[in-house]
Amino acid sequence: MEARQIMSKDAPKPVGPYSQAVLVGHTLYCSGQIALDPKTGELVGKTASEQAERVLRNLNAVLKEAGCDLSDVLKVTMYLKSMTDFASVNEVYARHFGNHRPARSTVEVSGLPKGALIEIDAIASVG
Repeated sequence: MEARQIMSKDAPKPVGPYSQAVLVGHTLYCSGQIALDPKTGELVGKTASEQAERVLRNLNAVLKEAGCDLSDVLKVTMYLKSMTDFASVNEVYARHFGNHRPARSTVEVSGLPKGALIEIDAIASVG
């Protein structure tokens, strides 16, 4: 199967040598998104929940470029700088995903690119 790179102009450019996502067959592998403004490339949001809003909008832009949306997400991995932000980020996450409940892992990490407080990657089904 051929792998096709997905790049959305409505999501921030990658901060390293990788694609926003890769589509293989009907499976989309989305790289981690942090709270970068797609126009300026600057980190936005002072709290993890504020950053989660931007992260999920960025993720959704990548999904849309591939022809799907958050309702097509199968698995999410969420990386938090601090687990003390778990509850507030969950509220934002639940609002964006609605009744859809993909599988999910949440991991506390010592650091994220550009000093971000949260990063989310996902696997989705396309078509």
